[in-house]
Amino acid sequence: MANEKNSFSESYAKAGVDVTAGYKAVELMKKHVARTQTAGAIDSIGGFGGLFLPDLKGMEEPVLVSGTDGVGTKLKIAMLLNQHNTIGIDCVAMCVNDVICCGAKPLFFLDYIACGKNYPEKIATIVEGVAEGCVQAGCALIGGETAEHPGMMPDDDYDLAGFTVGVVDRKKLLKPDSQKAGDVLIAIASSGVHSNGFSLVRKVFTVNEQNLARRFAENGTTLGECLLTPTRIYVKPVLSLLEQVNVKAISHITGGGFYENIPRSLPDGITARIPRSNVQILPIFDLIARTGNIPERDMFNTFNMGVGMIVSVAAEDVDKTISILEAAGEHAYVLGELIESDQGVIIE
Repeated sequence: MANEKNSFSESYAKAGVDVTAGYKAVELMKKHVARTQTAGAIDSIGGFGGLFLPDLKGMEEPVLVSGTDGVGTKLKIAMLLNQHNTIGIDCVAMCVNDVICCGAKPLFFLDYIACGKNYPEKIATIVEGVAEGCVQAGCALIGGETAEHPGMMPDDDYDLAGFTVGVVDRKKLLKPDSQKAGDVLIAIASSGVHSNGFSLVRKVFTVNEQNLARRFAENGTTLGECLLTPTRIYVKPVLSLLEQVNVKAISHITGGGFYENIPRSLPDGITARIPRSNVQILPIFDLIARTGNIPERDMFNTFNMGVGMIVSVAAEDVDKTISILEAAGEHAYVLGELIESDQGVIIE
């Protein structure tokens, strides 16, 4: 890091890139990164690569499981509200929640921030949220990248993406093909819109500072506060569940809603039948549908509707599954069942 003291290019600065701002951002974010350190993390922030020493003891065939994603246009809400300390939680959530659908424990995370101009305090605040997401997921933040893109985006704009790597013993990989008619789908409640469908959300509400400041009576918050609620991270409760129950499959309900995500974890010839009355829809989704005059099928094909994750278990494991999840602080309930059919998802 010593060379950074002498690193400054006046010509590059005139082109819009201040390399010294990047160094300051790294220094400011280190205290947040430190919160995420786990047993396998090797201090490498500021180096060329993120280092991690995995503990594979007891695993016969360790399988690495990776996931990558961004936050999408939810970032516009954060920018309009000038609130950047939670959006990183969304970034982590979108990655680690996918990885646990295979039964894997996330080990580490790296982020990538592209910005019009590097404001070190702002970048550090974004990373604060990433670090909080890693703490919630029990994984280490071992590196990342911040890139200034002058001329590509306005100074105050940024984009955020990341990826995670997890591990699971091959014999413990979930086996969706083991599902059969009569198995039960358990819903785990979402915290809100999470990080999907925000292009439609922004169109429905004509998102601007004035509209985001309006009180959302059903939630007791402003619309902006409701929409910016971070994506729930399900890693620790689900990992605990996997140790105690034979979970057959898990679906992370993200973009594409019920109709796209549930079939990804179903074998051929098996359909998820979900009584509409079983779905505990959050008030924000009623408001979106009502304000935008959006057909119900489109709502279920775009949003999570209050269901962030779905686990599939045998009928005899339903009570135990719900009890474990509730004890872990989640709200869980019976959502539907599996039947013999090729329709994928039936909501009736």
